[in-house]
Parts: sequence; C-alpha cells; structure tokens
Amino acid sequence: MSKNPPMPDPMIKSLDKKLKEIRANPASREFIIADAKDADMAHGVRAPGPRFYLSAHGAHAAQFSPEVWTREEYGHRNLPEFLDIIREVTRQGIVDIMLMSASVTERLAIQEGLFKGSRVTPAARANDATDIWAIRNGAYVAEPSRPFRSATIDHIQCGKIECDRASDEFPGANLGLYSVTFTNRLDLDMATLRAFKEFREEAERKKFRYFLEVFDPNVPSGVPPEKLGEFINDNIIRSLAGVTEAGRPLFLKIAYHGPRFMEELAQYDPKLVVGVLGGSAGTTYDAFKLIHDAQKYGARVALFGRKINNAEHQLGFIEMLRMITDGRIGPEEAVRAYHDLLAKMKIRPKLSLEKDLETTDVAMSYGGGGGTVRITGAGRAPASLPAGKGKTAGVPKGDWPTLSNGAPDFAKMTSQQRADYHRARLSKKYG
Repeated sequence: MSKNPPMPDPMIKSLDKKLKEIRANPASREFIIADAKDADMAHGVRAPGPRFYLSAHGAHAAQFSPEVWTREEYGHRNLPEFLDIIREVTRQGIVDIMLMSASVTERLAIQEGLFKGSRVTPAARANDATDIWAIRNGAYVAEPSRPFRSATIDHIQCGKIECDRASDEFPGANLGLYSVTFTNRLDLDMATLRAFKEFREEAERKKFRYFLEVFDPNVPSGVPPEKLGEFINDNIIRSLAGVTEAGRPLFLKIAYHGPRFMEELAQYDPKLVVGVLGGSAGTTYDAFKLIHDAQKYGARVALFGRKINNAEHQLGFIEMLRMITDGRIGPEEAVRAYHDLLAKMKIRPKLSLEKDLETTDVAMSYGGGGGTVRITGAGRAPASLPAGKGKTAGVPKGDWPTLSNGAPDFAKMTSQQRADYHRARLSKKYG
C-alpha cells in the first residue's frame, strides 16, 4: 500500500496572522513578502535562472556532451538546483508565501511535506493566460492576452483530478494566484472576465483561496502611459464590485504606477489589501526602492520573482527586503549593506556599487514590455536576523542609540547610524 501524503501543518502561517492584523489595523506596518518561483509556467527551460547562484547544496549532476556544449555554456540552473533554492528560501522563513507551479507544488508540498511546520504558505499559479507564454522564439506575448488554465484547483490542492473533500485540509497548496490582463478591447476583456468568473465560482465551492494579479495591457491599448494607473484602478474596482466577500481575492498584485495611483487604490477600500509585482530584475536599488515606496504609499504585499531569482545571493537579498519593510533600513543603505554582504562572502556583484545604486526603467510584464516604473559562487544560508524586541543575542555594539535591553533603537538612529549598525551586523555574521 502506498503511504498517505503528508497533511498540511495546522500551525497558523505568517500570512494569515499578517492579513488579520492589516485588516484590523490600517496603520499596521505588517508587510507580506512572496517569492515567486513560478516562472516555469512562463519561460520553460530558462525559468530556474542563471547558475551564478546555487543553494548551499551546490550543483546537481547533469549530462552534457562535450562535442555539443559545456555546463558553463548551458548557463541556467536545472530543476533540481532550482528546487534546492526553493527549499532553502522556505527554511530561511523570512518570506510569507512561496509561489510555485502546480508540478513543483506537488513535489515539495505533497510529496516532501516541505511546508509542514513552516511559517511559509505554499501557493501555486492557478492560471497561465497567453501573455506569460514567454518562450524562446515564440510570438505569443505580442498577441492580446487570452485566458487559459493548465492547472486545476484539485491538482493544486491534492495532486489529483478529484480531492477527498471530507475535510478542508489538503496536502498541497490551498492558495493560488489568478491573473487577468485588461487590453481595453471589449470582446477580449469580456472573455477574460468570464474565465475569471468561472474560476471564482469553482474556488468558492472548493474553499480555495486566491490572490488576483492584474497586469497592464500587453499590447497597445490606446491608454496613455501616464493614465495606465487610472485604467487599472478603475478596472479592478469595477470588476470586483459585483463580487461578494466569499469570492473576493485575499489581496491584489499589480504594477506600481507611482504614489498617486497606489494611494488612490489603497484608500478606496481599506479591506482591499494591495500588493505590487516586481517586474524585471533591474538594479538592486530598483528593487529596494520599489518595495519601500510601495509600502509608504499603501501597499501591504510585494511579490518579487525575477528580482529575487536573479540576485547574486537570494537569501541575503530577501533579508534586505524584510529589513526595509520592517523600517530598519532605507533602500540606499540596504544596497550598500547587500554589497558588503557579497564582499564578505567573496561573491562578485553583477554591477559595481555605483551602478547598482542607480534607478532604471523596469519592465513590468513577462514578455519584457508593458508598463514601466521609474524608480558566481555557491550560496549558503545567512544566519537569522538580529534578535527582535526583548532580545539582544547577536546584536553588535557601537555608537548608536539603544533600548533599555541593549537592542538597537532604530527609531532614534540617523541614516548614517543605521548604515553603520548593519555593516557591523553583517561583519559579525559573515566575517
């Protein structure tokens, strides 16, 4: 007889705790970070990303014929190396959500039980509309988006065509990302909303939670770039106005169109939790500035895929994101601290510090177009963040304000003192 698959852990996940706090207290600083490792639904072979960063496990054996090419020429991680990184990020415990494809969810959540006993919530991409079909030599992303779903809710929840629904517990993921793209073309947008309605109704029947990703138009829409924020905000509110609470998303994932449009959407309905997508890799400052500004103007969630997956050291990069959202460090300070971390670990940065502190135009679609906002060595897991309130273990000493228990008092620190503190912390940790 086959063994029963591992059942989900009954512990309350950090996602649920934070959502409860955010909805109860609009002034809360709680912030949800998701690592989007679902790119195999879009990019195919290249999805795991370049091999300059590997987990502490290192490389996995692969077959390459010397007369064809070398492992170095191949350039991208294979799936086992990609899975190792997902395991490592999950065990780090800093992100709140790990977003994967249904097939990866089956391997890690159902077969391995990776998320059992973890504060991290597994999630799966629930649909793959044509605007994310960014395969090599393909032209799909140049066509107006059309709705499509490879995964089924049952396969995400339990890995088979029909789940046992005697209880509400499932061994896989009970959270999914559903994406829509409005093109400003009536027939296409209506088809998109019909497919969304079918998904919502099925999700409600099967008690499947989801969050809603709203992409900018992936083809010329007739909407001026400076008006895209208005177009997207109005489409979101209009599309959800006919949806009662039982069918609503947990939160939104949208492109960041700047402070004005973020505040407009966030203040409209405090119960509508707004999140931002990361877009293409850009500079480190792009990523850190984006999450800082989005939070400042009302976002409570960030889902970074390429920005994390293309980082020189993913665990360190994630740690910096969390320190920014916790208010312990600013974007520029975080870039400098991240470069200090890379230097300590003898990892060569892709860009010089000066270049990495620049702001670039960051594409916000899988195909590399769409809206924009202005704004090699093996890795090992960093130690945990500095001890929190009431604890001082691992906290460096220096010339900066401290609380009565010896912990750093970030509220009273100057910008330079915060930078000095984090340099000292990283030196103590990695030196």
